[in-house]
Amino acid sequence: MESQDKLKLVGALLCVVAGVAGFYLIPEGQGVLRVLAVLAGVAAAGGVVWLSQPGKGFVLYAQDSVAEAKKVVWPTRKEATQMTVMVFVFVFVLALFMWLVDSGLSWLFYDILLKRG
Repeated sequence: MESQDKLKLVGALLCVVAGVAGFYLIPEGQGVLRVLAVLAGVAAAGGVVWLSQPGKGFVLYAQDSVAEAKKVVWPTRKEATQMTVMVFVFVFVLALFMWLVDSGLSWLFYDILLKRG
């Protein structure tokens, strides 16, 4: 990363810090103005980061992510419902199996081998 980009990122951090400092410097009675100070600091930081090389790379990454998300084929409501029911059935069967194994091993060890039952 170039030194210019590092300076831009430091400047962005300072913008956020200035926004938060403005929040605490403005009297408590002016809540809207306090929130606007923080939002202005974050917006200024976003603008500074957007002008840096990592910021431009992030924007390209976000655009590619949106394009990939548009390519996703989402299941229909019927398919989603069927898959959800299948998951619940599988979980129930697995829980039943594990309960049977646990009960069987408990009976074997405690009642038969150790004769504590």
